[in-house]
Amino acid sequence: MSTSVLLRTARSMAVLLSVVPVAIATAASAEQTINQSIDIQNKSDKASAGTQTRIAQLADETTELLGEYRLTIQQLDRVTIYNNHLQGLVNDQESEKAEMQGQLDNFSVVEQGIVPLMQNMIEDLETFIRLDVPFNLKERQDRVARLRNNLNQAEITISEKYRQIMEAYTIEVNFGRDIEAYTGKLDASGSGESREVDFFRVGRILLAYQTKDKTETGFWNKTTGQWEALPDEYRNFITEGLRIARKQAPPNLLMLPVPGPTPAQ
Repeated sequence: MSTSVLLRTARSMAVLLSVVPVAIATAASAEQTINQSIDIQNKSDKASAGTQTRIAQLADETTELLGEYRLTIQQLDRVTIYNNHLQGLVNDQESEKAEMQGQLDNFSVVEQGIVPLMQNMIEDLETFIRLDVPFNLKERQDRVARLRNNLNQAEITISEKYRQIMEAYTIEVNFGRDIEAYTGKLDASGSGESREVDFFRVGRILLAYQTKDKTETGFWNKTTGQWEALPDEYRNFITEGLRIARKQAPPNLLMLPVPGPTPAQ
């Protein structure tokens, strides 16, 4: 081998030897870079995983808040409806309050008009009883006296006083629709000496009497305004009428001294 060849080979070996450290250094640097990239990627993956977890937590929280929001809206709607209902009740109560206040304001005016009316009704009832057929006089006159006394009682309301007066009128009206038998005192002679007799009333068209021993039978003559004796032919009819009124005998046809109609005055 020539000297020149040896020199070239030596130079090549020197160059190769000089390149090896550089390659080694480059490989080490690349490995370091790769390791750093892997670390960065790992960190990035961990960060991404944490972010994903946070996103999932935020999604759950958002869903929960949305549910609470919807529930709150529903509750608010119910409260609004209930408040509107209460407002309607309040408005109605206010209307009733105003109406009642108006009635209270007018009460004194109404009372001023109805009290004289009730007084007149009591007086008219008393006059009617005095001019009517004289049956159950004490009971009917006592009723009128109670009405007049109650009219001056402050603890009795105006409505109750009026109701009692109307009840008395109703009782008087019903007297004209029924029959009755009762025992009472009679002074037909006007001497002041009374006798106990049985009275038989047919509405307001007849009021007859009969003594206990049935020896005397009579009736109230509305035309003359006096008690008058009846012929013996009526005795048995009045006796039978008393038994019918006391429900001791069935209804039957009776011949009674009923006065005929009189011309209107």
